Amino acid sequence: MAKINYYAENLHSERLRQVYETELPRVAEYLEREIDFVRSHLKKSDCVLEIAAGYGRIMREIAPGVKSVTGIDISEKNVAYGKNYLKDVTNAELLVMDAHRLDMQERFDAILCLQNGLSSVKADDPEAFVIKMLKSLKNGGTALFSTYHAKFWEGRLAWFREQAAKGLLGELDMEKTKEGVIVCRDGFRATTHRRERLEMIGRAAGYEWQIFEVDDSSLFLVIKK
Repeated sequence: MAKINYYAENLHSERLRQVYETELPRVAEYLEREIDFVRSHLKKSDCVLEIAAGYGRIMREIAPGVKSVTGIDISEKNVAYGKNYLKDVTNAELLVMDAHRLDMQERFDAILCLQNGLSSVKADDPEAFVIKMLKSLKNGGTALFSTYHAKFWEGRLAWFREQAAKGLLGELDMEKTKEGVIVCRDGFRATTHRRERLEMIGRAAGYEWQIFEVDDSSLFLVIKK
């Protein structure tokens, strides 16, 4: 039976945008620090690819500092909404595409898979997924993959409670929510990757890599091809 992508089926377009319109200062800081870290690794001459780009939230933020940014997302509704959201961003393009079927050989100077993207794309074999993503990266390019820091657990819980209160997803099932995994009563399940797994992915990639801790809220795997 095919997997259901919760974001594609339920949490997309305007509903997804509401996720990021948070009133929680710690969550807002996490989101800002993540983008700041990404900007510090990009150059004005870079052509950038963002995996699981949603409606283009991050694309809009980084576009002024790069040559171009292409985003892909599996949700047609996200992309349709995002085209309007990005209509005044002339160097941004958002496409409907399954990241698992990506075939853009050595086209980009930087690849981004952010905001716990490795979990949201449901990669059963994250090492193989990352290796495939790196095929789209030019020699000398950089790939950035982020996940949640373990120290951000309480922030994540507060954020998901806020989303549930908005009616964007189900109430948290606190009996099943533990050890980095958040489970909601409507079937939504959010996993994450520990530092040890990011290190395994880095080693499997076959290129220079490094782990960065950002703001006690994000862990970044940065791979240099």
